[in-house]
Amino acid sequence: MAKDRDYQHSILIVSSSEQFHVIVKRSLKNFITIDSKKSGVLARRALLERDYDLIVIDAPLSDEMGQELALDLSEKGSASILIVAPKEISEDIMESVTDQGILVVPKPFPKGRVDKAIRFLVAMQKRFRHYEKKSLSVEEKMEEIKLVSRAKILLVEKKHMSEEDAHRFIGKQAMDHGLPRRVTAQKIIDALDAS
Repeated sequence: MAKDRDYQHSILIVSSSEQFHVIVKRSLKNFITIDSKKSGVLARRALLERDYDLIVIDAPLSDEMGQELALDLSEKGSASILIVAPKEISEDIMESVTDQGILVVPKPFPKGRVDKAIRFLVAMQKRFRHYEKKSLSVEEKMEEIKLVSRAKILLVEKKHMSEEDAHRFIGKQAMDHGLPRRVTAQKIIDALDAS
């Protein structure tokens, strides 16, 4: 498994301007997938086929403002979203999307502003992945505790072991067979539930 710093990000750029695609692509490093779509409809289709880490929307789009797309996507996935919008409408867009964690940068923007916004969103994605991994490991540990507890109860009830003996038995079986405790506990549950 790749280390987090080696993770290759995927990005979707949604803009009707070819020049915007070029500007954003110049800002990107470590993106293994860079897809470009020219409208909200095409972007929605692309998102049916794959997930992206980052979505950059150049508002307004040819078929919609762009904030509707951003709000839809923020509800359906975990991608970080950046909207680049003309200064005249950026405040209104910001007001409607900020509570969903969507970043808005007004244009015209100073050199490097989009790059900094993208780097910020990539950093947030890394943190999100880190906490997601932590959450999964806690859930896995809780599942193991439940299985081992259930196996101990069955050993106490059906094999008349003490709780301490049941605990030692599960640990010894896991070690003797080179299996994780949760797998050993599941095997004991399967064997004793059937009897």
